[in-house]
Amino acid sequence: MLNMAEGVARLGALATSPTVATLARAFADAGFELAIVGGPVRDALIGRAVNDLDFTTNALPDDILRIITPISTARWDIGRDFGTIGARVRLPDGGTEQVEVTTYRADSYDGVTRKPTVEFGDTLEGDLVRRDFTVNSMALRVPAQTLVDPTGGVEDLLAQTLRTPADPAVSFGDDPLRMLRAARFSAQLGFDVAPPTLHAMGELGESLRIVSPERIQGELVRLLQSDDPVRGIRILDETGLLGRFLPEVPALRLEVDEHHHHKDVYEHSLTVLRQAIELERSRHPGSPPDVPLRLAALLHDIGKPATRRLEPGGGVTFHHHDVRGARLARKRLQELRFDSDTIGVVSRLVELHLRFFGYAEGAWTDSAVRRYVRDAGDELERLHILTRADVTTRNRRKADRLSFAYDDIEARIATLREQEQIDAIRPEIDGNRIQEILGIGPGREVGEAYRFLLDLRLDEGPLGEDAAEQRLREWWAARG
Repeated sequence: MLNMAEGVARLGALATSPTVATLARAFADAGFELAIVGGPVRDALIGRAVNDLDFTTNALPDDILRIITPISTARWDIGRDFGTIGARVRLPDGGTEQVEVTTYRADSYDGVTRKPTVEFGDTLEGDLVRRDFTVNSMALRVPAQTLVDPTGGVEDLLAQTLRTPADPAVSFGDDPLRMLRAARFSAQLGFDVAPPTLHAMGELGESLRIVSPERIQGELVRLLQSDDPVRGIRILDETGLLGRFLPEVPALRLEVDEHHHHKDVYEHSLTVLRQAIELERSRHPGSPPDVPLRLAALLHDIGKPATRRLEPGGGVTFHHHDVRGARLARKRLQELRFDSDTIGVVSRLVELHLRFFGYAEGAWTDSAVRRYVRDAGDELERLHILTRADVTTRNRRKADRLSFAYDDIEARIATLREQEQIDAIRPEIDGNRIQEILGIGPGREVGEAYRFLLDLRLDEGPLGEDAAEQRLREWWAARG
């Protein structure tokens, strides 16, 4: 529950902090208004950590630059067209802090292009009314320390509700990405979306088409970085928005006919995502949210709808859904403009997520464990987490058996690491030496010989260079 007295005290401390005081004095001396706006005000009121400081002013970008240049060590104007100037402000103690200052504005989409048009505004109240949600539409004038809340943001903070300042159709018409932000803020803050706002999200989904894939990707990443992304994903799914940019996830609600019954893969995937986050935190406390891992957890079964087969007697199979899912994940993440490293990690984890379950059915040889490590490569730890999280059965005996099996394989990997340095497994003989031994030049045959030696190393462990050379000569002779 929001304690207003404590919230006001936190706002006062924020307003008198060295960074805010330095900026407020500079803008007041130049004859311009300045206010802390949006997220920092909201977070101070509810007791969340204030990380980034955002300011708004009636000064135009050129004026902002002129005012902050003497009090900053660096400036950047990449957002100048939107009225935003960034700077690293010099503090009295010799330190610096990064801030952004934006001219009052009113931007909107024209309904055709993917980019907003920008108009600078005249008043703080006018700037606040055009923002996304009432809880983000509050400002603290400085140095006067006056809270400006024209849309009832404090009341909605008390009610833990997300509501648009204007009619939802107007707010979402100005920027359709705000519909995705509603889901993200719900996940971050634990707030409910007001029914009229939620209804509008369901009605206006088509307008999302004018938003660039890069902006949609950015909101998806921020949602996955939250403490409870499942809450936001459910909102996106219930409003139909998720299907507009990640349709493979809603498709996981596989229909169940009267003869063939199986678990809801959609609910299973959300459970895997939640469990992966719990394991991520327990195994790596204090580390930043692992977005590739969380994406892989959400998408690991998206190959199932395309590979679903109903078998006689009531069985259901999803043969090769791991391979199909990896291809689908790669395609979808490319369309959302994710970077190549993230795409590679996610698709690899999706492809490998079933590999362990063969181990649980029967003890692997050392060779199989080596191959598991080699195939996972740098993603072994993420694969450990994903595979453990993929156990959602309510059968306690089965869950314990799988958990014990994974404990065992991790222990064996640790032992083999110590004995054989399996993270860097390679043949005892390199490509140049292969050419010397076999009397051949560079080409396809060298690659085939290298793969033979690598398989030999994985199957039998370290052989020594002499034994490896002998086996290579025998392999070559057998080829005729």
